[in-house]
Amino acid sequence: MSQASDLFQDLPFRPADILLPKNCDMHLWSVVACDQYTSQPEYWEEVARLVGDSPSTLHLILPESQLESPDVDQAVAKINETMAAYLRDDLFDDCPDSMFYVERRLSSGAVRRGLIGMVDLEQYDYEPGSTSLIRATEGTVLSRIPPRVAVREDAPIELPHAMLLADDPGRTVIEPLAGATETMEQIYDFDLMQQGGHLTGWRLGDKELTQVAAALTALADPDAFHSRYGLTDQPVLLFAVGDGNHSLATAKECYERQKKLAPPEDRDSLPSRFALVELVNLHDDSLVFEPIHRLVCDVDPEDLLRSLLSAYPSAYTGRGEGHVLPYVTAKGEGCITVPDPSAQLPVGTLQNFLDDYLRDNGGKVDYIHGEDVLRRLAAQDRSIGFLLTAIKKEQLFPTVILDGVLPRKTFSVGEAHDKRFYLESRRIR
Repeated sequence: MSQASDLFQDLPFRPADILLPKNCDMHLWSVVACDQYTSQPEYWEEVARLVGDSPSTLHLILPESQLESPDVDQAVAKINETMAAYLRDDLFDDCPDSMFYVERRLSSGAVRRGLIGMVDLEQYDYEPGSTSLIRATEGTVLSRIPPRVAVREDAPIELPHAMLLADDPGRTVIEPLAGATETMEQIYDFDLMQQGGHLTGWRLGDKELTQVAAALTALADPDAFHSRYGLTDQPVLLFAVGDGNHSLATAKECYERQKKLAPPEDRDSLPSRFALVELVNLHDDSLVFEPIHRLVCDVDPEDLLRSLLSAYPSAYTGRGEGHVLPYVTAKGEGCITVPDPSAQLPVGTLQNFLDDYLRDNGGKVDYIHGEDVLRRLAAQDRSIGFLLTAIKKEQLFPTVILDGVLPRKTFSVGEAHDKRFYLESRRIR
């Protein structure tokens, strides 16, 4: 074990052997997370036009909108072939045992600061009621895991999509690195495509690694944790998944499958035991929780609204006390109020109904970032959109600690074009 790794041996987040592209146009290499713009195929068509045949992470991922396409198996095989070809053609520089400090200048001009490393999937559990150091923030839809496993299980490398959040109000882990960039090695600095902003990264030296390890160890201290939340005996929650819940759950599932096939003495050294992620402080000034709206397609909007009123007998049309569910259709907009709801959040009240309605009546739901996009898509025939509000970010950790996971797609960390872009990679086989 190296000196850097030794500092992190008792922590779930640690340095990784990171691969960076070399001799590439970084503007074309880096593309946004695969689960964005699922109802806007024109976005991905434009990315494909821009990239062409240039080396790019576009050729290493499968946009979520294509997961159910009839030729998905061929697309996955092509991705794996391209990964192998990039490795064979020596397209990557190795950065062994490394952590990267990154600054993402968003389209708004705000700067989001993060730390790239890997997490131990033995310390992560996405099941409801989990008490692990790393936990999901939203309910995991198990049916969404198998198609993602199909993409990952034979892949030789991974690209990080998940963003973990640390509740670090003292700004002890990541923020001090902002003042040390002159002493660190800069590894990239370029503009991202499609309103993605600008990305700059530095490789941590021994001094910075020591500082990060010490700060994380203090943050994970049980006494400090209990004092922070006014608790006495709750297990420590060190990291909550802020983005990419299903991607990290997929990594966990692939690791568990490999672990069952590996001899016991080899399990600790399986590359798949770890997953590359970006760690961000919940209290980063740029971090804004945005709502994720619901678009329901291939349904009769009026029948759906009647069914919503029937599902909650005390519900009524109009705005009142309780959970207010604003909607928009081609014919106009309005809202339905559900008084005395059993769910904690309006998104839970709506999602519980939609799950039952779509199971019995058909149709499909999509999760939309941005009110303007939702309104445009909801104006289409046989569609209805529901406008939701996001939780306050200060509520996240206490809610996950005390109540467990939130309803799926409760919030989004920023707008779609501000999501994490693929750049770094790591061998997982």
